[in-house]
Amino acid sequence: MQDEIVNKVAQSKLITFNLEDYYPKGDRMVLDIKDWLFEGFILKEKEFRAFVEEHDWSQYEGAYVAMHCSTDAIVPGWAYILLSVKLSGIAKKIIQGSLVDLETSIYQSIIEHLDISEYQDQLIIIKGCSKKPVPANAYLFLAERLKPVARSIMYGEACSSVPLYKRK
Repeated sequence: MQDEIVNKVAQSKLITFNLEDYYPKGDRMVLDIKDWLFEGFILKEKEFRAFVEEHDWSQYEGAYVAMHCSTDAIVPGWAYILLSVKLSGIAKKIIQGSLVDLETSIYQSIIEHLDISEYQDQLIIIKGCSKKPVPANAYLFLAERLKPVARSIMYGEACSSVPLYKRK
């Protein structure tokens, strides 16, 4: 009689937390304002406002939008605020920054609003690999959020995890 293979990982009390499971659906779009600037560098208010009024804002319907300028132009703060006012009620989320900044902001909000009561006194592994663009800061936000309730926090996979925190 052969020894039965036992999956000890499946029998353990480990809870795997996969941030990829929380990746919200929706288009991610970048609004680069360089083409709205004189020679790509100088914001002329009258012309800028004309571009804002003529722009087709409907293309951002339900999308997550990152606004930025890809040139080294000095853009006054009111310009991005004006754009966010136009996008408000159209886009799901609007930030000034890169796509990474956008994903970070999205995940920060998701993690802040998580019900973590189910993780009270649990052994948690934060899964490290993902196929979706989970930003590095999301892992930090999650560990910080779980630390007050978790018995232990690890990172990686159940078969090769790295211990991060263990309550004393």
